Amino acid sequence: MENQKGFKISQYACAVLLIVSSIALVTYQVVEISDVATGLLYYVAQSFLLAGSIFGLDQYIRIIKNMSHKSNYERESQ
Repeated sequence: MENQKGFKISQYACAVLLIVSSIALVTYQVVEISDVATGLLYYVAQSFLLAGSIFGLDQYIRIIKNMSHKSNYERESQ
C-alpha cells in the first residue's frame, strides 16, 4: 500500500512539473524574443496531454471501481 501511494505521488509530481516547466519555458521565450517557437509549442502540447492523461486516467479508474463496488453491493443485497 505504501509503495502505491509513493507511485501516485511521483505521478502527480511529474504531471505538475511538466505543466510548470512548459509554462516557464513559454514565459521565458515571450520575454526574451517576443515569440514562441514551434518546437516549444509541441512540447507544451505534449506535456499538457500527458499531465491531463495522468489526472484523467486516475479519475476514470476511480469511477469504474466505485461502479463495480456499487453493483457488487446491489447483488449481495438481493
